[in-house]
Amino acid sequence: MAGAALSAAMPGGLIGAFLSMLAAERGAAANTIEAYRRDLTGAQAIVGDLAGADREAIASLAGHWAELSPSSIARKASALRQFYGFLIDEGLRTDDPSIAMPRPRARRPLPRLLDHGEIARLFATAEEEAGAGTHDGVRMLALLELLYGSGLRATELVSLPLVAVPRDAPFLAITGKGGQQRLVPVGARAVRALAEWLRLRPAGGRFVFPSPRGGHLTRVRLFQLLRDLAARAGIDPEKVSPHVLRHAFATHLLEGGADLRVLQTLLGHADIATTQIYTHVDASRLVALVNERHPLAASTGRAAGRS
Repeated sequence: MAGAALSAAMPGGLIGAFLSMLAAERGAAANTIEAYRRDLTGAQAIVGDLAGADREAIASLAGHWAELSPSSIARKASALRQFYGFLIDEGLRTDDPSIAMPRPRARRPLPRLLDHGEIARLFATAEEEAGAGTHDGVRMLALLELLYGSGLRATELVSLPLVAVPRDAPFLAITGKGGQQRLVPVGARAVRALAEWLRLRPAGGRFVFPSPRGGHLTRVRLFQLLRDLAARAGIDPEKVSPHVLRHAFATHLLEGGADLRVLQTLLGHADIATTQIYTHVDASRLVALVNERHPLAASTGRAAGRS
């Protein structure tokens, strides 16, 4: 399809066509598509016609973005590279002007981590409050169990539909990023907490955690509930968020000997490189693991015994 025809056929021109491709062919999430839209329209506001921009125009973006963090620049540059890759695939360009952009290697920061003692205090407080049988207390414990016990993302948890909770199996059917589906095991504790919540849950609606205003509990409200719980448990609220609990789930499973590939499946990561950000296990544990579990460890021990 010619460039003019493709541009005219899609809302938002060629940027719109590119975003539609991301949604249709790659299954990109709505948040991802919106981030690409902001980055590309922002670049277009600076250089003019983005689809027709030359290398010099694209290189000038570096000056406009000089005050941004390396991670923001890397994200914007990635959006441009993918956009021009799309134009080349469609036969609308033969060159890639985005190669003029800097490519800072942004190091992903490690998420904050709660230790086992802090997790225990969160659960002790939630269990005590749930023991009173109140709506809010029982709901909080169910939310906490699923965040830390199953490693769900905040969006996956708050938007969990009732049909995803089977009656006769300890699994949840989760639809994650990009529409990818996976089965997530639910521990015995979480099963009990969830059953108690479903008993008290207000009737109606299709979500496990409905909102009083219709729909489901929001991510912002979940964040607030967790921070309030942390404060009551004597933990700095700044340390606690849904992602921190997901991170604790992953890290503590690894400490317990979980396989990285299994963890990748549980977390719903498409790339194991994403899972590896959760593996900041201390070096001494890794050395001990090699010494204890490596096939040569036993023979090394026997050799030492003979010396």
